[in-house]
Amino acid sequence: MINSAMKLAKRRKEKLVILWYLNPELNAAFEDLFQPILEPDITLINIHSLKDPRKLYYQLSAGQRFGDDDIRNNKTDDRLNDDFYRALKKRVYIFTCERFDPTKDYSLFVPTDTLQKRVDTFTRDFAPRCVGVHIRRTDNAVSMGKSTTEQFIAEMEKELTAHPETRFFLATDDQSEEELLRSRFPGKIISNQSRTIDRNSVAGMHDALLDLYCLAASDKIIGSYWSSFTDTAADMHGIEKIIAGE
Repeated sequence: MINSAMKLAKRRKEKLVILWYLNPELNAAFEDLFQPILEPDITLINIHSLKDPRKLYYQLSAGQRFGDDDIRNNKTDDRLNDDFYRALKKRVYIFTCERFDPTKDYSLFVPTDTLQKRVDTFTRDFAPRCVGVHIRRTDNAVSMGKSTTEQFIAEMEKELTAHPETRFFLATDDQSEEELLRSRFPGKIISNQSRTIDRNSVAGMHDALLDLYCLAASDKIIGSYWSSFTDTAADMHGIEKIIAGE
């Protein structure tokens, strides 16, 4: 979403203000995860409440506001339709979780030095070939219904048949899934076994970002249906992605 906003601001030759909302779903400041943004036309503000006066100022002083429904109803292939774009006023306030102007530019998101060292530790074991596996469970019923464990196993077996040297980096929020795959593919699974699965903590966000960047460093991704985590990991470096169950 931030990438979309950055591209939109550049297209309109305007400055971008990012309100980074810390809440139980992502309770870590931007600087806890990434290097500070140095671009002069981009300002990032960490907020802890939707009633933060700075947030209310930008929202109430905007010439136009739009959100999820407006974007879904006015985009084609993840891009705002031209008529909607041309009708935008000055000082637009956007509150959304939707992509609306895709770009391959992820330059804003450079992990902290500490986090990058952790990523490097795992990716050193990726040679000669590593396939990322992202299994989304717990809070995504749509994904669980479509991308079953059996379908992930079938895709992994296909990879090993074609490339016996393959290892798998596993990112999952379900410990039982990891235990099953480790028993099914002994010596083939790489993962952060000490992960913290708690989105309401900096440690949990560090481990989630570690998984994301390790997936993005793999040669291919076997991902979960209806998961932006899968999509973003593949998109970051333009690697091949297949969705289990499709």
